[in-house]
Amino acid sequence: MKTGAQALLEALGAMGVERIFASPGSDWAPLWEALASSGKEFPRYLSSRHEETAVAMAIGYAKASGRLAAVVLHTTVGSLHASMLLRSALHERIPLVVLAGESIGFAEPPSPKVGRQWLRLLTDAGGPARLMEQCVKWTCQVNVPALLPHTVQRACQLAAGAPRGPVFVSVPTEFLMESGSFQAPPAVLPALPEVSGAVLEEVAKALDAAKSPVIVTEEAGRDRAAVQALVALAEKLGAPVLEAWQPYYANFPRTHPLYAGVAGDEKPDLVKQSDFVLLVESVLPWHPPSALPSPGAKVAVLGEDPLHPRLPYWGFRADFVLQGAVAAALAGLERRTAKRASGKDFTKQREALRQGARAAGGKKAVETQWVAHELNAVLPENAIVVNETITHRLDLLRLVDRVAPGGYYEASYGGLGGGLGLALGVKHAEPSRPVVVTIGDGAFHYNPVVGSLGASQEHGLPILMVLFNNAGYLSQKMDVAMYYPAGEAVKSNRFVGTRITPRPDYAALARAFGGMGERVQRPAEVRPALERGLAAIAEGQLALVDVTLDAV
Repeated sequence: MKTGAQALLEALGAMGVERIFASPGSDWAPLWEALASSGKEFPRYLSSRHEETAVAMAIGYAKASGRLAAVVLHTTVGSLHASMLLRSALHERIPLVVLAGESIGFAEPPSPKVGRQWLRLLTDAGGPARLMEQCVKWTCQVNVPALLPHTVQRACQLAAGAPRGPVFVSVPTEFLMESGSFQAPPAVLPALPEVSGAVLEEVAKALDAAKSPVIVTEEAGRDRAAVQALVALAEKLGAPVLEAWQPYYANFPRTHPLYAGVAGDEKPDLVKQSDFVLLVESVLPWHPPSALPSPGAKVAVLGEDPLHPRLPYWGFRADFVLQGAVAAALAGLERRTAKRASGKDFTKQREALRQGARAAGGKKAVETQWVAHELNAVLPENAIVVNETITHRLDLLRLVDRVAPGGYYEASYGGLGGGLGLALGVKHAEPSRPVVVTIGDGAFHYNPVVGSLGASQEHGLPILMVLFNNAGYLSQKMDVAMYYPAGEAVKSNRFVGTRITPRPDYAALARAFGGMGERVQRPAEVRPALERGLAAIAEGQLALVDVTLDAV
């Protein structure tokens, strides 16, 4: 005999879940008792002080470790706090098992005692599972105590099955308290399907017939084996590799001669001149979709979920659709294609960007490209960069080129506020590697800063935060100028709602949690401050470097 809470922990552990990321809530007292009475904490339970921090940590851990993680939330209210980041995990295909509690008996006999808040404050018709239907891949409410372990097993399988993503299970607190045998049959996690050999043969023939193939990717780097296979294929084809406008991983070595950089408005010709474009885990390779490629060019899309059915419009040409495990498909294409010339070397193009960044170091004010150049210079070889910037992102992508596969993660998928938690989750998965989070001051305000810094301090997860402080929302100002170039806002230089002033003492926040914090105002101060920040996290302190830029 065991309690439902014990059965839940056993079911998670049996399915390979080693971490539970959580935020406190009164519905989980039976789980805490089960963890305390077991004599061992497995899966390991990491509490944080905000739901967004908990989910972001789980996402970061899952990205960096490749393991399935669980999240525990406080009923409907905690689930709503977490919904934005769960939506991000859904679109990014990050497998998570998300659990929320609820009450179904409301202390009426013979139900066990629960607090009055459950009837007055915390209950919604249909429960939390109904509220979360649009933010996750699958939802379920456990309605029979005996099926609790079966439901947890099924949730783990569905999270790990293609296309991967977060799933949500609502568990009544009364079932966690109940005792029973709670037996479930053995179960295993599914493997990703593979692209058929016949499809690979067809695409390989088309690649061999092409004169100027180009590869574009955004998310191949979620699997480091896929990056190795992508390098081998690109070298065999002599094909340049572009990362699309918002890459979410280090998808290709950025110092490789075939790395053509980040696709932007200034680089349409590379794709326009191609007669075969291979999109590898790419959501938005160019914009708008109708702009490219040229008539007559072929397009092949490869990915776990290459047609992106969750998007209301995708609109890209697809002459070949390859759905399945990316690493195996790339390796299959490499085996089936013929070796050709080495292709164009893009090293000089990158050096020109580097020269521009060096010139910025001689100016009076600190500029983003100078910070990116200096950060690249001081980053340890095994460092990991987590980015949550918007207008600074392209400079960082172009100039921070020393990150290896598994060394870069993007945090801003449709909503800001998860960068700090994601960096903490990455640090938990990779405790021996220094983790640096680059973040704008606007994004910083969207994060649950106090909860995230508290988690860093409590769990011994030191990260270096490099804060790009331009005292406002530059992207918002740019939108006004783009849509109304001759409008009153541009004429009067009066842009409503774009300022973050007066500038807070951000460095003091780090010091409040036992960390190192300092403000940088001149270009010559940037590198020493970054070096001190890296030294601090190496000693186990969190650190924040507030880089003051010209105000928006």
